[in-house]
Amino acid sequence: MVASTGRITLWGVEVFVATAEEASISAAARRLGTSAATVSQQLTNLEGAIGTSLLNRSERPVTLTPAGEMFLRRANTILNEADQARAELAMADLSRLTRFRLGMIEDFDADVTPRLLSDMADTLKNCQFLLETGASHRLFDLLETRALDVVVATDMGAAAPWMEVHPLVQEPFVVAVPKGSVTGDAARTLRRMPLIQYTTRHHMGRMIAAHLARQNLTVSHKFELDSYHAIMAMVAAGAGWTILTPLGWLRAQRFRDQVDVIALPFAPLTRVISLTARRDVLGDMPAGIAAQLRPLLQGMIVDPARAQLPWLGGDLAVLGG
Repeated sequence: MVASTGRITLWGVEVFVATAEEASISAAARRLGTSAATVSQQLTNLEGAIGTSLLNRSERPVTLTPAGEMFLRRANTILNEADQARAELAMADLSRLTRFRLGMIEDFDADVTPRLLSDMADTLKNCQFLLETGASHRLFDLLETRALDVVVATDMGAAAPWMEVHPLVQEPFVVAVPKGSVTGDAARTLRRMPLIQYTTRHHMGRMIAAHLARQNLTVSHKFELDSYHAIMAMVAAGAGWTILTPLGWLRAQRFRDQVDVIALPFAPLTRVISLTARRDVLGDMPAGIAAQLRPLLQGMIVDPARAQLPWLGGDLAVLGG
């Protein structure tokens, strides 16, 4: 039994939840942007305030004590209520919002993201914006653990009950081939060329691989990369072909003139990009950000892509609004 001294603080509760979920003091420190020593001290203070041990800190990985299991349920409720209170105050007076943590897929980092942040900064004068750019699966993990407030990422299946989802844009997957390499039967030509595959460590790569398997398509591939630019450079150099989205093609502007983009010569595949937040936490703010994003996506993504690839038609479209 730990002697009960001091007070329970919101910061202490947040540190406890992070440590419980990460099962590591050092990982919790990285997630919270603080030091391992600070995490240890906050845990000691919290256990002193409660009067019992919550974590078996000598174990690797760190585990919860029975009391810690009980307190974790309450701790998540405390953090949810605190988030909602902050949001309600911010919605009543946006000038009160002092921090906003946004996660965006890399597809938008060169154009849409800077414009969105600039527009939001004009309204939220006293707010500090923290941007995390990365793969969709990583952004959803950070949202679930409250390390982000809102994410814009590829849908990864059915939404969890705690999610508030605002669809933004749908886009088809397309094929990029070396310039002039496909003149007849595209499917037959592609079977004879190596596939330069987007990494299956990411959700999009797994989507593509699963789709090819469903079509009973067996294609050879020597390369599995996680960079649109590297993939498009290799396609432009004649090393093979790839499957990507119009967004990926737009990002690799340097190589566009050296490749041809065609529709998938087999069953179509699409993805949806949505804005997702924790339900009932940020009030109307997620819907408002989605409304800001849609015209940006129309003007900076959809219209330019359709102008250069008119056969995309309605397969590339802004959703909602």
